[in-house]
Amino acid sequence: MIRVKLKSKLALTGAATMAALFLGLNASAARMDMVDVSNNNGYMSNAEYVSMRNEFGVKALTVKISEGTTFKDGYAASNIANGQVAGLYVNGYHFAHYTTKAQAIAEADFAGQAAQAAGLPVGAVLATDVEAEEQGSLSQAANDRNNAAFMKEIQKFGYRADIYTSGSWANNKMTIKGKTGWVAGYPYVMAGQKWYTNNNAWQWSGSAHFRISYGGFDVSQLYTDYYTAGQKSTVKPTDKDAVKTNNQEANKHTSKPSASSKWVKETKTYTLKTAVKLRTGASTSSRSITILPAGTTVKTDQAIIQGGYRWVRQPRFSGYGYLATGPASNSLEYVKTGASHTYYTVKPGDSWWSIAHRNGLNMTTLASQNGKTIYTTIYPGQRLVVR
Repeated sequence: MIRVKLKSKLALTGAATMAALFLGLNASAARMDMVDVSNNNGYMSNAEYVSMRNEFGVKALTVKISEGTTFKDGYAASNIANGQVAGLYVNGYHFAHYTTKAQAIAEADFAGQAAQAAGLPVGAVLATDVEAEEQGSLSQAANDRNNAAFMKEIQKFGYRADIYTSGSWANNKMTIKGKTGWVAGYPYVMAGQKWYTNNNAWQWSGSAHFRISYGGFDVSQLYTDYYTAGQKSTVKPTDKDAVKTNNQEANKHTSKPSASSKWVKETKTYTLKTAVKLRTGASTSSRSITILPAGTTVKTDQAIIQGGYRWVRQPRFSGYGYLATGPASNSLEYVKTGASHTYYTVKPGDSWWSIAHRNGLNMTTLASQNGKTIYTTIYPGQRLVVR
């Protein structure tokens, strides 16, 4: 997936007018053109989608449809229906686990049937979300072959195809050609920067907040009309003042880590002794992403001493998190190394809530100790630390 609120009159004609309407008038800030939702967001009402549209400028909705060949998102049908009533362009995505061409075709058939049953309109995009551990162990050629098979098969159901993945995987773990792809990459500084401009869409935040909706959401900026084509829409004019204000506010919530010292490689696993804030940069003035509770396991790849603290960097999907492990004297005041854990393997139909309840945990604690949030998708076969 910042609870914030949301002019500029220009005399434009012809093509300039159309470009301004599509691209928006707030060129210095990343826009909240598209939001994606799943069962992790719970039931989403029509009123919530109307608020997203009118106050934040959301044009398109991309709904989780399915995962693998066993999981169908139970909220897909209501998300599609309520999004359509709100006048949004509605699309879908399938969380992929395939490792062979045959599996990719099987997952596409499962996703296509699930999308039809949930009411995803013909002509909508049904993207394959390729970010699982299974694809991480494959070659670029193997992923390209499997993704191509999925996309070819999904078109048989009347849907348009695309690939969603992280910026670190694009053209590394799989090929994402120009004018295709929905790429996730969370920058340190928003203002004046645009990422992945050669693709269909750039997911620039995984924790955006909307005024009347609970929790964080993934939001994306659109560079083409791929996710707003192939279907009719009744999108109404938005509150332009609110949209401008809300988008600018959302863009403030990332910051650039200080570069006053040199980062050094550090591959370690820490277990927190007390709660520590995970931040967007290596500075106490950087925004807090979340608070990691005591007992959380943190895997790091780099460390630095600056600003009076020893900081470590935690790799996350689409970016990094930073936390202070102690004062600049390098003593590990808040952490200790090493840990033994009890793991739980996710089963079809599981959710953060059901796993947490089964193991006597708060679901936020469960997610945090696995380096995730309750809005992160979990999938069958994934191992989670529960003790």
